[in-house]
Amino acid sequence: MLTGKQVRVRVVKNRLVPQYLDPRDDRWLGLAERLLAIYRSANGRTRGELDEGLADLVGDGPTTLVQQGLAKLLEDRCEFEVSSSAPPEQLRDGVFARAAEERKRAAAAGEAFDRDAVLAQVASELGLNATEVEVGLFADLKDEQRVLSFGDIAAQALVQRYNVGLAQALLLRSTRMEVRIRGETPARYRKLFRSIKFHKLICTIQSEGGGYSLRLDGPLSLFSSTQKYGLQLALFLPTLLHCKSFELSADVRWGATRAEKQFALSSSDGLVSHLPDFGVHTPRELTILEENFRTGVPDWTIDSDPHPLPLDGTTWVPDFAVTNRATGKIVYVELIGFWRKVGVLEHYRRLQKHLPGQFVLAISEAYRIDETEEFALGDGVYRYKRTPIAAEIAKVAGRT
Repeated sequence: MLTGKQVRVRVVKNRLVPQYLDPRDDRWLGLAERLLAIYRSANGRTRGELDEGLADLVGDGPTTLVQQGLAKLLEDRCEFEVSSSAPPEQLRDGVFARAAEERKRAAAAGEAFDRDAVLAQVASELGLNATEVEVGLFADLKDEQRVLSFGDIAAQALVQRYNVGLAQALLLRSTRMEVRIRGETPARYRKLFRSIKFHKLICTIQSEGGGYSLRLDGPLSLFSSTQKYGLQLALFLPTLLHCKSFELSADVRWGATRAEKQFALSSSDGLVSHLPDFGVHTPRELTILEENFRTGVPDWTIDSDPHPLPLDGTTWVPDFAVTNRATGKIVYVELIGFWRKVGVLEHYRRLQKHLPGQFVLAISEAYRIDETEEFALGDGVYRYKRTPIAAEIAKVAGRT
């Protein structure tokens, strides 16, 4: 993902117009290939050595931001390691302590400080040689970390990834995002809703004219957790890009004054998702909860793919439908992602009005993003700190 300093955008009246790259332009493809050549031979080199190799290529010309952005995306594809024969902290503690003693002794004897003797003494104590001590002394500093591996990518795919990263960087500064999707299959909509759940986004879904409208909170609309939430919102974008027809509009706080601007993106912009279209991974906590329900709650069955439910002008997407074996009663279960008091209260009241006795909201304190006073809800709510427990959800479902 691009950093704020790497974002290339024009401001036209009240609109933000990203400066996307043409992935068919030989100029950008050639630049991508030159950068790739550096990273393809990077194994074993330090970050500092990589930066030196990039310095001449990046330069300070009019396309510097593009070069920096592409290089940042390639660096993100590297796995780095601390290369040292012993923990650098241990080496520093030993060398600094010995150096202080040696300086004191040398000053008292009127002799010059012997750096090599200090390194040799520490090396002997640790069963190393002096070179290993010297090399490992600051090996944990960022510039000294070495490239362990690099995930290769084609030049055109890199340019396409740059365009997606540019759009993601703008969404990190949004207060609100609205998306309209049309003409997708039910399976695609389910994947999209699962992705929203996976990223724990605050979202209202409405059925609208043969498609859906999604209203999502942006990170700058929240009181806290904005960085973590903003990252989740940005990570949702590649899933959206798999839809064949969508329109996205966002309110963005821009510049030093955080003036409100508008950002628009649609399927006609031609951004290409870098994620394989394999569907959406189910969050681990949902998988574990489903397994625990099947093995530890004999009185209930569980369905992990319930249909979206129309609800008072919106659409509710529960995570599970659980059914009591004895009575046939169906209760819908939702694990709430990031949440605020006002949003949870509104959601609860809507469910209580239209589906009384047929829902359980599982709310984690770990994803609360405001710090208002404590509040109470009625039946149908299960609050937990870390991990939801299947048997406890079943108890709440049985009481509703």
